[in-house]
Amino acid sequence: MSNIIFDSGISLDGFFAGENRSPENPMGGVSPKIHSWLFKQKAFWKHINMEGGEEYGADSKLIDDVFERTGAYIMGKRMFEEGEVHWKEDLYKADVYVLTHEKREPWVQKGATTFYFINDGIQSALEKAKQSAKGKDIKIQGGANTIQQFLNAGLVDEFFIHIAPVFLGRGIRLFENIQDLYDIQIVEVIPSDLTTHLRYKLTRK
Repeated sequence: MSNIIFDSGISLDGFFAGENRSPENPMGGVSPKIHSWLFKQKAFWKHINMEGGEEYGADSKLIDDVFERTGAYIMGKRMFEEGEVHWKEDLYKADVYVLTHEKREPWVQKGATTFYFINDGIQSALEKAKQSAKGKDIKIQGGANTIQQFLNAGLVDEFFIHIAPVFLGRGIRLFENIQDLYDIQIVEVIPSDLTTHLRYKLTRK
């Protein structure tokens, strides 16, 4: 049975992304600060179909595990628009459901990635993603608003956050206006040189 998960980096003061986001300025330009641990890992570059990285260790294994367990993705329109012009072909290697008001035919890529554009809300996207995932997990890829919608609908089973030791001071917070719907269990705390990995299990109250 599929779990619904997300896996996000944030700053110490809780920001997921910076201001003034656009395709020319993805994530508001804060990725080098929040995701520096990620960019160091060979596993990250392998999964985005590029060469790079300095090491393959415990952090890389975490990245591999999340990709391996994920059978479908859901994301918001803003994240898709920021990434569409930059992503390599067949980045996700699974079906991706984009929440949008735009009506658009599926974007079928070479390989296993197809983007579907969903106009009737998160429940519709989730039902379609469950069919695609075939028992693997469904990852809510982002952005922050999309993750918040799933949290506030009581639909999330588990999440990882990776807390970078930086203060941003402004931007888009990941946990903004979240309702108290869950009992939350800390499952794992993994220290690393450039971040702290935290895994939580959520149970509806």
